[in-house]
Amino acid sequence: MSQVLDAPPRTPSAGTAPDDLAALAARHGLTVSGARPSLPQYVRQLWDRRHFILAFSRAKLTAQYSQAKLGQLWQVATPLLNAAVYFFIFGLLLGARRGIPHEIYVPFLVTGVFVFTFTQSSVLAGVRAISGNLGLVRALHFPRASLPVSFALQQLQQLLYSLIVLVAVMIGFGSYPSPAWLLVIPALVLQFVFNTGLALAFARMGSKTPDLAQLMPFVLRTWMYASGVMFSIPAMLADKDAPGWLADVLQWNPAAIYMDLVRFALIDGYGSSYLPPHVWAFALGWAVLVGAFGFIYFWKAEETYGRG
Repeated sequence: MSQVLDAPPRTPSAGTAPDDLAALAARHGLTVSGARPSLPQYVRQLWDRRHFILAFSRAKLTAQYSQAKLGQLWQVATPLLNAAVYFFIFGLLLGARRGIPHEIYVPFLVTGVFVFTFTQSSVLAGVRAISGNLGLVRALHFPRASLPVSFALQQLQQLLYSLIVLVAVMIGFGSYPSPAWLLVIPALVLQFVFNTGLALAFARMGSKTPDLAQLMPFVLRTWMYASGVMFSIPAMLADKDAPGWLADVLQWNPAAIYMDLVRFALIDGYGSSYLPPHVWAFALGWAVLVGAFGFIYFWKAEETYGRG
């Protein structure tokens, strides 16, 4: 009897059936290391890491220009310099101001550059979110979506700093604060959801294809030129005898929609006649569609990040 009690526990033999091993693991509360959680569990894990996401985004924002002498001023100076270049080339040399009153063209252009840069930077950061942080991914256990979400949040914070300068530009060109300015809040919230979905989707693709980071600047530049950052899409196509559906497609692309909503909110003289029909419905639809798709698409590959 004592020999039976003192005998060591039996270990599974090589011929133990997989069902028996699964039952043994379940009995002792063991789970597969790195296994993908269910979607509701994943959302809860991400919410539990919200403080990490916010702190990580702030740290990245602070470190972004830490080596530059002007420091954080480059957060505002970079898009302003881009706007100045586009104004010289498109506004003065190429005459892209047609369709937009001269007195509001500068606010029109600066708003477009700032808002599109928000999306552009979110995508570029998302592409490198996993591949550029493999050490962190392999060293710590956390929901990997925390990284692209934090990068999108970092770009939102950078845009909020830029809005200070944007407000100064608006006032300088005769657009003064009004209740309509509050429409910027829902517009940027929807754009943030859209950008986060894009960042998540491209984070998964970039984790498998690092060369995507080299290709994306060309894709995003093409998207910028097709989105009316520097010109009015209907006015530009009117001179080209382009089919009406082409103007609709370009105006309904999400980058153009979010730019137009912010312009409509901030710029006096940029009325609803410049907006495509059902613009808020399209803004909401793009945010929900891309946000949900990007999140689920990223979650589907959760267990593969950092391996191989």
